[in-house]
Order: sequence, then C-alpha cells, then structure tokens
Amino acid sequence: MSINIIITGVTGMVGEGVLLAALERPDVASILILGRRPSGFAHPKVKELVHADLFDLSSVEEQLRGFDACFFCLGTTSVGKKEEEYRRTTYDLTMHVAATLARLTTAMTFCYVSGEGTDGTEQGRIAWARVKGKTENDLRRLPFKGAYSFRPGFIRPLPGQKNTYPFAKPLGALYPLLKRLLPGHLCTVEDLAAAMVGVTQRGYHTPVLGNREIDSFRGR
Repeated sequence: MSINIIITGVTGMVGEGVLLAALERPDVASILILGRRPSGFAHPKVKELVHADLFDLSSVEEQLRGFDACFFCLGTTSVGKKEEEYRRTTYDLTMHVAATLARLTTAMTFCYVSGEGTDGTEQGRIAWARVKGKTENDLRRLPFKGAYSFRPGFIRPLPGQKNTYPFAKPLGALYPLLKRLLPGHLCTVEDLAAAMVGVTQRGYHTPVLGNREIDSFRGR
C-alpha cells in the first residue's frame, strides 16, 4: 500500500531525518512538507507548503485534504521556557493542526513525535512531560483513523543531515555500542520512519510506541 503523507518540522533534526528516510521507501508515494519557512529541500516526490501562521490554516485547507497520514515532527525545547510558552507550541499548535486535519480527512493517521519520559497521567512534577502527555491523550480523542505517539529516546540521525544536535553525530558513531548497553533507550531515524509508515498502513496494538516498539519495525 503506497501512502501520501504530510510532514512537519523538517527544519529540525527529527523531521529532516524522517523526511529523508521516508523518501527512500517505495511505499511512500508523495510527501507534502508543511512549514513556516522554506526548507530548501527539493525532490520529485516532494511538494512544499510554506505558511507563516500554522495557527490559521484556513487559506490553505484545500491543499491539506486527502492525505493518508501526518508525521508531526514539529517541536521545541523546554529549556529556558515557562510552562505557558512551552505549552503554546507543544500543545496548542499541535492540537490546532491536528484538529484541522481531522476535520478535513477523517481517514488520516496522525503520528506524533513525543519523547521518552512523557507523562501520560498528566499529573507528574515535570512540566514538559505533563504537557506532552496531555497532547498525546487529546490527540487520541480526535476523529482520526488512528493517532499514535512515538516516544524515542536518543535518535541516531542519518549521515549527511544538515539539522542535528551538536551531540548527535558523536553519539551516533557510538550507536552500536550504546544500543547493546541501553537497548530500550535508542533508535535510528530510519526505524522511526518505518514505524510511522507501518502504523499508517497496518495500525498497531497500542497507541504509544517507545523505543522497543519502534525497533520492531526495523527492516519492514
């Protein structure tokens, strides 16, 4: 089953990596990049929709219809931010985009990149974990075909990625060793993309996928 997907956050490490990995898959027919600024990326499978205000998608809704999935990789760090500021990008923006897409195409699967340590109870002491937990929970209440949250720990980027964290490439070089020592806390961006494609095509038995669940899609 070939799928057509929307990807957000491609100017960040995770979004760029998922985009590049998805493009290598023959079961991904086309990709629409949705972002607030140009990515500079060009490929025959890719179209780009640059829209400065993702809180108001009314003028571009027609271009967002009919996709099989959204891989929502847009995010921000909580470091140096008050909870209200972090919540606006992490919860408010995610939910606005998701609610718009659910209204346009209920047959869509929504794949949300959350993070290891997310607090699904929404009751913990760590603000970012509570906010992400609420985001996960409320996404599942929208009328999508399916809504899945991915909680990776360290993600090994692809060689040649432009957007990476300073520590990502050095740790990536140690990935085989780290994977043996901490198998439940790491994954590759290729496996993350494979998991997103997999849940879109076949569903999955749980709506929350950690590193071990992401690993189960390796090679598929």
